[in-house]
Amino acid sequence: MRILLFSGKGGVGKTSLAAATGLQLSKLGYKTLVMSVDPAHSLADSFDLETSLFNASTGDPYRIHDNLFIHEVNIQREIKRYWSEISTYIISVLRTTGIGDVESEELAILPGMEELSAMMYVNQYRREKSYDVIVLDCAPTAESLRFVSMPTTLEWYMKHIFPWQRGLLKAVRPLANRVSPVQLPKDTYFANIQSLFERVEGIGEILQDPMTTSVRLVTNPEKMVLRETQRAFVYFSLHGLTVDGILVNRVLPAEVTDVYFQGWRASQARIIEEIETYFAPVAVKQVPLFTQEVLGVERLEALAGVLYQDREDPSLVTRTETPYSFEKVNSHYEVHLRLPFAVKGEVGLFKKGDELVVQIGTLRRHIGLPTSMSSLSPTKATLANQLLVVEMKESTNG
Repeated sequence: MRILLFSGKGGVGKTSLAAATGLQLSKLGYKTLVMSVDPAHSLADSFDLETSLFNASTGDPYRIHDNLFIHEVNIQREIKRYWSEISTYIISVLRTTGIGDVESEELAILPGMEELSAMMYVNQYRREKSYDVIVLDCAPTAESLRFVSMPTTLEWYMKHIFPWQRGLLKAVRPLANRVSPVQLPKDTYFANIQSLFERVEGIGEILQDPMTTSVRLVTNPEKMVLRETQRAFVYFSLHGLTVDGILVNRVLPAEVTDVYFQGWRASQARIIEEIETYFAPVAVKQVPLFTQEVLGVERLEALAGVLYQDREDPSLVTRTETPYSFEKVNSHYEVHLRLPFAVKGEVGLFKKGDELVVQIGTLRRHIGLPTSMSSLSPTKATLANQLLVVEMKESTNG
């Protein structure tokens, strides 16, 4: 099963592009699910579905046609289905503090519940081989990164904290419940957590396998949007996911010649050139601004026709290597960059703001640095077996 993850800044058009990709895949004969991982769902709106009709599906995948289904995770339904023990305990604790019933129920929806529920479904559908392709319409960038980092965090918690915490509370619960104003969680609470973890176990490896999962970053040709796309690229790479495409949405078409848009056209041209330079060799696609809002199957099909020429297959694996990676080695950090055609005499590098700039002949690669490395400076570089390793350390300049 292939997983295509669409992410980007809020409002750039992720949902429309994810929906159009789902339509293209279903046309090619793949049984496809487009799933919204964004708490502010707009997937059903993108297909222009009647709200009452869509809600009648009770939160299960809704059939658009034979090969295409959409799914918006309903957190209230998920709480009743999977989170009941956890939610009940949190609500009881909140009520003890004097918070009202309605407020307690709202506050009991913890950050990450929706993303984790979506992850459980992806893992379930993978195990059951329910679909050929799942297209994930993710929340804006920060929540997307929480989504992909959650498996690693959960695994660490389950291995190092959970057994100790469960055992300790089991031992002290009888005594503590006599004197504590708040009842400690029952063992069924921990059994619920164990069950939830088993449902997502293994998903981290799936997300980091480029033969299964590919990230498509959606951006607009605007400087502020581009900066967030660059940060997303860095952090997806940091988490081991492979970004294989950049989709530049809402580009002014060539036929827009009105003087009012001349400044916009010049600005977009500069940003698109910067995008292509920064993300090379990752493929960059441009999607024009349509004359009207993209809503409903007919307009989504028109969008798919522009995005995927002829019978182009969006599920094909086009990249299996991350363009660069970061490592900590003893007291310093390293940036690893694949340079298949470079020779030693051609490579130059310098730091510009929070970016490491690598120059190969007349070409440049800009590598955004994680926060932990943004204050460091390059001190040494070695090129061997087509791999450039740049050593990063604290600057000794006063």
